[in-house]
Amino acid sequence: MKIIYAIVSSDDGNRVTDVLNEHQFSVTKLATTGGFLKKGNSTLMIGTDDGQVEEVITLIKDTCGKRQKITCNVPAPNIASVSAGYMMMPMTVELGGATLFVTDVERFEKI
Repeated sequence: MKIIYAIVSSDDGNRVTDVLNEHQFSVTKLATTGGFLKKGNSTLMIGTDDGQVEEVITLIKDTCGKRQKITCNVPAPNIASVSAGYMMMPMTVELGGATLFVTDVERFEKI
């Protein structure tokens, strides 16, 4: 047995959960926050048999498309940064996709 941790954007979280449920996979969804953009994520925990790991990964890949977004690099909000003439610089960041971790489950019980 394996457990798959899938970290997806909060925009994709419900969609991925629905697709996995439609294919009879049980999913636990946790609300998490990413470090770089400070944006909301969903961390999905999917327990499955070893032979179904690739199916789960394929479903996640097909559902979480990568896309680009233009955002502004905003300096820390304080008077010094404003008076120093810092400008907001637009930058392109890639959103979507998923970060996956697959680990062995030593013991599983459903009580």
